[in-house]
Order: sequence, then structure tokens, then C-alpha cells
Amino acid sequence: MSFSNIGVVGLGIMGAGIVEVFARAGYEVTGVAESTPAVAAGQANLAKSLGRAVSKGKLSQEESDAITARVTFGSEFKLLANCDLVIEAAPEILSLKTEIFSQLDAVVKPAGILATNTSSLSVTKIATATKRPAQVIGMHFFNPAPVQKFVEVISTSESDPKTVAQIVELGTALGKHLAQISDQPGFIVNKLLLRYLNHAVQILDSGKASREQLDSAMRELSNYPMGPCELLDLIGIDTCVEILKTIHADTGLEIDQPAKGMVDLVNSGNTGRKSGSGFYDYANSHEVPTDANEEIKKQVHNDLLTAYLGDCIAMEATGYATKSDIDSGMKLGCGLPEGPFEVISRLEIENVRIAQAELAQRTGVVAYQPLAL
Repeated sequence: MSFSNIGVVGLGIMGAGIVEVFARAGYEVTGVAESTPAVAAGQANLAKSLGRAVSKGKLSQEESDAITARVTFGSEFKLLANCDLVIEAAPEILSLKTEIFSQLDAVVKPAGILATNTSSLSVTKIATATKRPAQVIGMHFFNPAPVQKFVEVISTSESDPKTVAQIVELGTALGKHLAQISDQPGFIVNKLLLRYLNHAVQILDSGKASREQLDSAMRELSNYPMGPCELLDLIGIDTCVEILKTIHADTGLEIDQPAKGMVDLVNSGNTGRKSGSGFYDYANSHEVPTDANEEIKKQVHNDLLTAYLGDCIAMEATGYATKSDIDSGMKLGCGLPEGPFEVISRLEIENVRIAQAELAQRTGVVAYQPLAL
């Protein structure tokens, strides 16, 4: 199949970004949202992004106008009837996504491929809402979609290999770096990222470090763009708890059980920046304080980095993802300065294994043990 007409359902920041990706690449795109105000918001999101690109000299006004002209907006699913590919970018609620896919299955032409942009939910469960599971696939973009190069392509046990090949070819033509993986909660990036964040809050819950020490440690000693508590507040602590619940339901591992500190904040209504407070209070300032206790920062940095690297080693060992895809995902998808296997190469694997064994012995957490050789 050659793709000409692309549909996108859901016109929030992510959905509008996906619209822009395809319209920039020359495709005719139809963007659909559930209401007239949501459609207007999607149009505004696209116009704002294109306007920013023009102001920075990355697009001419003529190019921006041509991109806009390739997009049709509306609030009715029937507008998507002739689309070759429809990508759903609705909120991460399984019942909402299955309802959308049921409606898409009824209106999109039989040959059309249906993709979900879910970041953590089961693509298999979403596909059951249709009579075309062989043509259902995950196509997980990262935000902002026009800028971020990494895309996870998720196939289910029922995905037709031709469907997968067509999406891979399409993503490559868009200039994206693709990772082809099977359907597991969280996929590559969110599984590793959420485990890292959960490890951080577990350290916080233990009383071994403060939020400022954790954040300062990862910013200063690993050159991460944000510390874990800052990042949780930015993403939304409630969103992170829900993703961890999904992962934990699949693995049953204690390390995937949402940390008490996160759950308590969510239960009290403190979900991060969007609520005005989370791990930090944003009522008066968005500045995150630093901490000067170098000894504690070094210890918590080493513990958190060791736990994270262990998760990456374990994922690669199962065959779920390659070292290259894991490194690319964490750098391109999360903005980290180094991929985990680049870090492991620099530190040397035997030193990482020694650190894992020491961490497991000191904490009593079996999951921190290095894998048997």
C-alpha cells in the first residue's frame, strides 16, 4: 500500500504534532477531535507550532501555508473513511481508545491501517475492538512529534507482517529512528523511564536522600536535563502512577509497584505542575533548589544509576530490544546525554555488576542483583 491520506484522532499537543509531521512530509491529513472546541484547539496548536518554525527561520511563510492547506479538520469520524492510515492520539484511557477503534473500524475503508499512539497500554487489547486486528499496530511518537526522531513500532501477535513492514517503511520515509518491538506494557522507553523514576521515589521514601539531593545528583553527576522529582512533576505524577500500575500488572515485580511517595501525592491531589504542586510547590516559583551535600548526592546518584542500568541490561537480555534501540530510545525519546549501554561501556560491565551486587545486598532488593552469566 502507498500512503496518501492520513487521519489523526485526538488533537491535543501530541495529536496536532502528528498532524504536522505528516503534513510537512507532503501527505493529505485529516484531523478529528470530539468537539468543535477541541478541533479549534488542534488548529491553534498546529498554527502555533508552524508560526514558531517560521519565526526561527526553519520554514518560510509559503511553506507554512502549504502545510496548513494539506490539513482538513473536523469532528466527525466519517471524514476518515478514505484514509490509508489513521493514528489515534487520545488520552491514555483504555476504554476510550477501544471505543475510538470500534468507531474507526466501522467507518475506515477495509484496507486502512489503524494505529495507536499509546505510550503504555496494550495494543493487543485495543485491537480487539476491531474486526481487523491484523491491520492494527502501535506507532508511538514522542513529544514534540515534529522534533523528536524516535518512534516505537509495536506489533501484536495478530499484526500482519505486511502491516508492520508498511509502517516501518513509512516511518523511515518520515526521517524517524524506528524501534520494532512486541506488545509489552510501557514498551522500551516508558518502561525504563518509569522504573528509573520509581527507583528514585523509593530512595526518597527510604529517607536516604531528599528530593533536592536526588535531583541535584542526576543533573550534576549524569548531566541529565532534569532530576527525577522535577520530571515527575512535569509529566504528571498521576500519569506516572497509572503507567506503573499497568507495568506492575504485567510483571508482578515489587520494583514496579508505584512508590508510596507518588501514591500519597496523587491521593492528596498534588499531581505536579498542572495542579500547582507535587514534589515541589510551584505557586510562587518554578525554580528547583539544589543541594550541596556532595557525599549523599554521590551515593544516591550511584544507587539510582546502578538500578537504572540493571533494568536496561535485563531488558536487552530478554531479547525484547537491542542495545542500539535502548540507547537510541533513551537519548532521542528522553533527551538523556548518553544511552545506558554507552554508560555501561564507559564504566565497564564488570564494575556495573559489582555495583549491582552491592546495592542488592545493602537494600535487600533481589531485583537489583546482576543477571547470572
